[in-house]
Amino acid sequence: MRVLVLHQYFLEENDPGGSRWNEMTKTWSDKGHEIIVIGGMMHANGSEKLPQYKKKYFVKNKQGKIDVLRCHVSESYNSGFAGRLLGYFSFMFSSLWGGLFKTEGKFDVIIVTSPPLFIGITGYLLSKIKRVPMVFEVRDLWPESAIDTGVLTNKFIIKLAFGIEAFLYKKSKLINVLTPAFQKTLLNQKNVSSDKLILIPNAADFTLSEDIMQTFDRDGFRKENDLDSYFVITYVGAHGVANHLEQLLYAGKKLEDTNVLFLLIGQGMEKKRLMELSIEISNTNIRFLDSVPKKDVFKYIIASDMGASVLKNVETFKTVYSNKTFDYFSCKKPILMAIDGVSRKLVEEANAGVFVEPENSEDFNKIIRKYLNNPELVLEQGENGYNFAKNNFDRAILAEKYIKHIEGLIYEKN
Repeated sequence: MRVLVLHQYFLEENDPGGSRWNEMTKTWSDKGHEIIVIGGMMHANGSEKLPQYKKKYFVKNKQGKIDVLRCHVSESYNSGFAGRLLGYFSFMFSSLWGGLFKTEGKFDVIIVTSPPLFIGITGYLLSKIKRVPMVFEVRDLWPESAIDTGVLTNKFIIKLAFGIEAFLYKKSKLINVLTPAFQKTLLNQKNVSSDKLILIPNAADFTLSEDIMQTFDRDGFRKENDLDSYFVITYVGAHGVANHLEQLLYAGKKLEDTNVLFLLIGQGMEKKRLMELSIEISNTNIRFLDSVPKKDVFKYIIASDMGASVLKNVETFKTVYSNKTFDYFSCKKPILMAIDGVSRKLVEEANAGVFVEPENSEDFNKIIRKYLNNPELVLEQGENGYNFAKNNFDRAILAEKYIKHIEGLIYEKN
């Protein structure tokens, strides 16, 4: 089967960040499918194009067996909301051009993963022109999440976004959602037929974590990185408005009489402000690190005592699974879950961590002290999460399930 994937944030090799589609496409290509990806030239948290893309609009390269076409994204992407919209629309047009004139041969299916929502327009037009079905994936409920976090306020753009969303759901032959809450929302509030919906969630990459754990010198790594005297709670991911990471800074203030260290790894438009805030409130147990390649992310997680999953306390985020949660599972780390809803339910069902009320620094303080006094609980819940994810959220198994749904769609079409 020949598959075209449209994903603005498809990672470069060794890029930091959520690698769901890099791992998914690798699994499919290893099974003999031909995968072509159209991706953007800007990282989700980057401020400029990589040097190899400067002054270029289209660049073809290979990632293993996967053909990747990088298309232009405006460098104003992280310069505010207007810049972000320009980034979305520039990729929408460049990816359409790339799909029409920079890719060769016929495809069996086009898969679009969103957000951003607007790439769905490219997917729809390509599917009509090339006469192949479109599969649409919902990684986040947009525009709801942008509205709830205060990023999207313009009434015209909100109305336009809801209209595009409804249109894309109608025109898609299959819609994948990443959480049961998304599935419920699309069925009950968006009037999407259950016949179109499948649920292939985020998952854990055990191939990487198990490979590292076999040979990793945890104690040596902790000493080398000045972590050995601390109870390390690591957050890995975006430093953006939606993540509201100041709650970790304020939690840190209440724990300064302990050996707790919050390790924040990643980039984002809020990082500079967060670092300035940390200095302003005189944090002594917060450490910021820049993004690192995925294999190094796993080393930091394995060297930690707990992992933190954190989002702003808004209704929409009660519907999401956090990518990083599955990385913590695969590395046998209990999770400090500051996201209510389905993410909370996931961790409680696995008995692999604890729910902390988002933006409540006193709740963070009380709960973390409980773990400090109970090292056996840290080990037990880490093992619980690993086993739970191994049985229910193994990426290799879910990738196979996903492609079988798509093969069924192709078979039905023919």
